[in-house]
Amino acid sequence: MSSPVRARLRDWGPVALEQLLTVVWLGSLWTVGYLVAPVLFATLPERALAGQVAGRLFTLVAWLGLGCGAALLALALWRWRRAQASLTLVLLPALMLLLVLTGEFGLQPRMAELKAVGESGGAMFARLHGIAALLYLAESLLGLGWLVLRVRETLRRAA
Repeated sequence: MSSPVRARLRDWGPVALEQLLTVVWLGSLWTVGYLVAPVLFATLPERALAGQVAGRLFTLVAWLGLGCGAALLALALWRWRRAQASLTLVLLPALMLLLVLTGEFGLQPRMAELKAVGESGGAMFARLHGIAALLYLAESLLGLGWLVLRVRETLRRAA
């Protein structure tokens, strides 16, 4: 087997893993945030129940994001050290991870405290919820940017 073919087969594993992680993270992020949550609020008769179910789903997405994001960041760093990726493709998953961490460990505990004391309808809760929604949107858009740049880089290298 020739050396270029061996090199391509050796690199196939990390590429396949990266693609799987990307599908799981971005797919869950977009599906829950922009399909499932709106349907819950549109169809369930109680907003509180819809919020509870959506909250659990967002927590699952956050944990998926932490796992997939850490692995994608490690793969991006590995590819960058081998001069196979731009620094932007390292920074985007790092920023996305930072957003997940901020939302899950910064905002969500405070929102849970407010819910526990019956302040889920208050101004502070609404403000934190709005910030969490903006972070989620930013994470979604960074993920789209990462995906587009990754595809462009792959096509450029293949040409």
